[in-house]
Amino acid sequence: MRELFVLSAGAAKAVVLGLKQAVESEERIVLRTTFGAVGAIREQLEAGAPCDVLILSGKLLDDLAGEGAIDTRVSLGHVSTGIAAPAGNALPAIATGDDLRRTFLAASAVCLPDPQRATAGIHCIAVLRRLEILSAMQTRLRAFPNGAAAMSDLAAAADPDAIGCTQVTEILYTPGVALVGSLPAGFELKTEYSVAVVTRAREPALARRFVARITSDTTLPLRRVGGFEA
Repeated sequence: MRELFVLSAGAAKAVVLGLKQAVESEERIVLRTTFGAVGAIREQLEAGAPCDVLILSGKLLDDLAGEGAIDTRVSLGHVSTGIAAPAGNALPAIATGDDLRRTFLAASAVCLPDPQRATAGIHCIAVLRRLEILSAMQTRLRAFPNGAAAMSDLAAAADPDAIGCTQVTEILYTPGVALVGSLPAGFELKTEYSVAVVTRAREPALARRFVARITSDTTLPLRRVGGFEA
């Protein structure tokens, strides 16, 4: 059976998997998916991992387009970075910068994706630095390879005083955690994600149909429920 390989930022995981059954049935293929931090996904692509469709932040796709690595490219929408808490507990206040500072300082742990290769992880560190509490928080930061792993750990730990920081989409699709909200004004981050066909795609025609499907008007409800501002 033919295969279509998708390398994707974790932010788009729910949308991609939401289409998996229909795509496999209608195209009579196997959809092979890999999700992770944007930097890690780019590294896999450059290492030669099988890839027909690539979903990354706009900035990284700009770089890859300049290198001739992608051709067809369409926006999926924007995703905000947010704060998560274990489900079933009172949600902390994050409406202002002062609220956010107090919430971070009161947390027993902060689960976040890779602070060097993940969009939300990099931004979380920048926010802590701007709030002038990075040094105070260092021993409580718990970094994971991607946002999905960070949220899964937050859910499993069931520590009512722990929080998480990652893309809103990753919070929404993880059982056991609740979305507190997007980061407040002055600290917010909205990241555009796009889907592209790679120039070395083994199945370019299938890849283009997948791009057309995932960015079509019919997927708008799926994207919006998943946290995309599309």
